[in-house]
Amino acid sequence: MNSQTESTTETETESELSPLFKVVLLDDDEHTYDYVVEMLCATCNLSRESAFRCAVEVDLMGRTTVFYGTLDQCKNRAARILAYGADPRLPRSRGSMKAEVHER
Repeated sequence: MNSQTESTTETETESELSPLFKVVLLDDDEHTYDYVVEMLCATCNLSRESAFRCAVEVDLMGRTTVFYGTLDQCKNRAARILAYGADPRLPRSRGSMKAEVHER
């Protein structure tokens, strides 16, 4: 096997294994940092530290990527986020945060 064939095979394998989709969480003013951390731990299985970093990023940048995976995995995570419900700490919170599935 020559090095060109090996390189092509490695690249094809990496492409097949790399997640092609991501879940993007969108910012709003209806949810506290505590809510975002709890919600991301529950819906995306993030550690509290990773979830807090995402909470800071979504607050500062308006969006943050919270999950990578297949289309079905990402749709499932986004649906969990959308179904999580309002933030009980804020009376003005009327529902879940918004999340979108994007191609990577």
